Amino acid sequence: MRSLIIRLVLENWQRKLVSLILAMVIWIFVSYSMTVTKTVQNVPVRVVNLPPQKTIEGMQVNGILNKRIPLTLTGNKAALTDLSMKDLEVVIDATSKSDEWIAVIDKKNLVSLNPDLNLSKVVSKVVPFEMIVRESKLVSEKIPVLVTQPIGEAPKGYQFLDAWPYHLTLTVNGPEESVKRMKARGLKLTFNLNDISRAELDALIPTKKNGSTDEVSFFVPTSWKKILLPQLSDTPIEINDPQAKLLRLDFSRQDMIPLGVPLPVIVFFPPKYSNTLNPETYSLATNEFIIKKNGIKMISTPLYAQGVSRLFLETVKDMIQIVIIAVPKSERETLLWSAQLMYPHELEDRYVAKVMSESNDEAGNVQPHLREDYLRNRFRSYMNRFRLYTPNGKKLSLKIELQANAISVSPVNLTVEKVQEVAKSTTPPP
Repeated sequence: MRSLIIRLVLENWQRKLVSLILAMVIWIFVSYSMTVTKTVQNVPVRVVNLPPQKTIEGMQVNGILNKRIPLTLTGNKAALTDLSMKDLEVVIDATSKSDEWIAVIDKKNLVSLNPDLNLSKVVSKVVPFEMIVRESKLVSEKIPVLVTQPIGEAPKGYQFLDAWPYHLTLTVNGPEESVKRMKARGLKLTFNLNDISRAELDALIPTKKNGSTDEVSFFVPTSWKKILLPQLSDTPIEINDPQAKLLRLDFSRQDMIPLGVPLPVIVFFPPKYSNTLNPETYSLATNEFIIKKNGIKMISTPLYAQGVSRLFLETVKDMIQIVIIAVPKSERETLLWSAQLMYPHELEDRYVAKVMSESNDEAGNVQPHLREDYLRNRFRSYMNRFRLYTPNGKKLSLKIELQANAISVSPVNLTVEKVQEVAKSTTPPP
């Protein structure tokens, strides 16, 4: 069998070789001479020679329109088989055109983006495609940019405070219609806190003569200060507001800061319940947790704050009180309470004045009124997130109940024994 195969192969091998070569030549000739019709989708369109101060809505800075078109081509099968939109571009000449005109796209508008592709040889026909071109006035406007609340989580050990500046502008050039819509709507810039590591914030902790501060400013990298506007550019546009160089995200360290002073406790009696609930019918009971000193009932157990700065706490600590809201048992079994700052506007002024007096060189580059506005928002942010904690590191939770002619207050997450232990180990304030 093997000898038969060998004899068949070698017998008249010269003729067989010539036949094989001729077959290959014919196949190549036929393949490259065959014509096919193919439709290529999403072909980019570029407009050139637009009059000065004119543009087209949806045209990017490189002249490419955001609208792409399908083109039906006829030509060499071998070349068109692998042809894609990446190999082609349509170029439309706007010379001497009116504000609105119809562009008829055919073979003469076709440009190859592939250096190995000669369209004049491989494409014999392009089915004409008509598209309406409307020119618009090219305008330049400042678009408002709002820095929104970031997404994600702050690194462990830190709490996000605020971003500043809150408002920026982005100067853009584009079609009047698009720019007007953009200006009316405004833009938003949102950062992701997950992109910031704890190591980065630890390295930014500033130091003072009296020790480390509680606040860290993370200056936003230039690569983050960009906004994608597909109608104007296929790449993100950098915010060109001079104030953008000051853009930063501020964090506070989540250290437990001792309050250092006892907290007065008062009861608020709503007038609508005053027939049965008033200072003459109910008084605040004293116990191991609530003591009475110099006629003032107060919490003497050391408490702590978290998520605020030491400067803030130092400013407000003598003006904090616990307020209990008295309501009938039929409405609430356990009474509500809150920690309140007395005369917060005065405290805010003190805080801002203190920080402004200690402004460093970086802060000195900021206009004073902008700096003051930022610090006032910072103070209000601290005030809103101010929370009290017990010595065991848990949020202060109180059980407050109406009893016989008395209002009883006890900590939920702090035992009586712990209260007594803390009280013995702490020297009462003078």
